Amino acid sequence: MEWLESFAPNVVIYWREFIQSCMATGQMFLIGGGISLVIGFFFGVLLIITRSGGIRENRYIYTFVNFFINIFRSVPFIILLIFLIPFTRMIMGTAIGVKGAIIPLCFGCVPFFTRQVETALSTVDPGKVEAARAMGSGIPGIVFRVYMHEAVPDLIRVITITAISLIGLTTMAGAVGAGGIGSFAINYGQNLHHQDIVNVCVLLLLVIVSAMQTIGNTLAGKTTNRALFRKKN
Repeated sequence: MEWLESFAPNVVIYWREFIQSCMATGQMFLIGGGISLVIGFFFGVLLIITRSGGIRENRYIYTFVNFFINIFRSVPFIILLIFLIPFTRMIMGTAIGVKGAIIPLCFGCVPFFTRQVETALSTVDPGKVEAARAMGSGIPGIVFRVYMHEAVPDLIRVITITAISLIGLTTMAGAVGAGGIGSFAINYGQNLHHQDIVNVCVLLLLVIVSAMQTIGNTLAGKTTNRALFRKKN
């Protein structure tokens, strides 16, 4: 704390608010990320299996899902936050704080993650899919034993990319009263002209993103090496 006080005295003054902001960012990341992970996986798989030439081709479902994914991907997140305020207030009872940020975060993250999952799964060898179908595997078996299994390294990479993007979204959510590190940097840093607070927030986000990228790269590298080892043997 003495070292931090010499480097960023205003952070020490507002230490309680800083910790609360970090906890709020963690809550938004875990809750919003968990929901987006499940929904994004579902829609990504749905697009893969219903696309032209998919194992359960359905033009209507693919067109419908693809249309809405494209719509929400095209809207900047800061505009989406404002646009969803009435809907968020209706569902969550409030449009501010962590609760008020969950719905916009999901709407902002799910379309991006869905496209990432679709891209990762599309790299799976079609021959392996056809072989599984020939052996009598149903749709769940092909999805989990072929698509998910073969695309593990790519899925880890896209989860890492999405997690880093979600950190950015939680920071932007602070601009409209969602709390978190972004809100702390604006309210106590920029508005009160405390540059040391802004610097600490930027440094903290840099450390978080770098740690996520390192972990993601390490896991993706290990799973890639294992996949190559299995193919050689």
